Amino acid sequence: MIYLDHNATTAPAPAVLDAMLQVLGSVWANASSQHAPGQQARRTLADARARAAQVLGCKPAELIFTSGATEANHMAVRGLLAAAAPGRRRVVFSQVEHAGQLRLAHALAAQGVPVDTVGVHPDGRLDLQQAAALIGPETALVSLMAANNETGVLMPMAEVAALAHAAGAALHVDATQFIGKLPFRFGDCGAAAVSLSAHKFHGPKGVGALLLRQGQPFVAQTLGSQERGRRGGTENLPGIVGMATALELLGDLSAQAARLRALRDALEHGLAAALPRVHVWGQTAERLPGTSYLRFGRLEADVVLQRLERLGVAASSGAACSSGGTQPSHVLRAMGVAPAEALAAVRLSLGAGSTAQEVAYLLQSLPPLLEPLLREEETLTAA
Repeated sequence: MIYLDHNATTAPAPAVLDAMLQVLGSVWANASSQHAPGQQARRTLADARARAAQVLGCKPAELIFTSGATEANHMAVRGLLAAAAPGRRRVVFSQVEHAGQLRLAHALAAQGVPVDTVGVHPDGRLDLQQAAALIGPETALVSLMAANNETGVLMPMAEVAALAHAAGAALHVDATQFIGKLPFRFGDCGAAAVSLSAHKFHGPKGVGALLLRQGQPFVAQTLGSQERGRRGGTENLPGIVGMATALELLGDLSAQAARLRALRDALEHGLAAALPRVHVWGQTAERLPGTSYLRFGRLEADVVLQRLERLGVAASSGAACSSGGTQPSHVLRAMGVAPAEALAAVRLSLGAGSTAQEVAYLLQSLPPLLEPLLREEETLTAA
């Protein structure tokens, strides 16, 4: 199987599995316990925290372990909002945040919290002019993804950080798709809080983190003594050790990004040359190196995914399922894409294991399967 769905999840690295199995077998005690096995678990936890912090460019005390990015995102927004100064109640999101984050935005609005959303340009780039108009003296918090999970388009984090700081607002960054794909240092990013999830960079599912700037006002959302009182609940020690190991395995991300960018560009150019009416969203914007979000004419995504499945290729669509059936992606709706085109969206996301041979195979094998369908569609459209 050729796996081209790395934005969805990644396979745990063998070294990650080994590290987790060792903890599961021999360091199973509760790190909050005072007896010897508990203190061994505490030392293991402290070691993993220090290792992860070293890679992420933060202080160990700034690292709060969570069950994943969704929890980290929600606790960041609610915790920073609850700690905001009187008169600051407004929260600003973008219109292309992850669906889970937009559900939080809707829930906050239903509770009476003023919520604003910043739009994007047709290529997926954030509308900075609109952001500047919305971020003001009543803003408590700006919450923005570092990179879009569908288009791969990078958000202007430095510019938004400057706008938030000038207004006296805190900035939370959802770096779920960014960390593990491009170089990152918490100390340099300008955010008060950053969320991440281990399974996006060959770590285990069910563990992530919130990086919280030291001294940043914050109200805990899950009460308990763990994580310096900021997130209660017994720590998932095997998962935390697995995440720390995965972070240490990342290596030179600049070199990896250059390699994946070249593979992605070869894939996109090859498909466009071989097939009529291939369109790539966000192609003119800065993107994650391995993300390609495209359509083949107006062929429905399910049709394309079935052909890819025949070739032994795993990919994903941009459509969302609901009780009313398949709906266009909210990201493409925000970009002003017509519904029929949005329902044709297919995401190919490359990763560390992707090779030039796999791209060559796809370029050789996919066009013959799709070309007759595209010609038929073109004929019907012309008629």
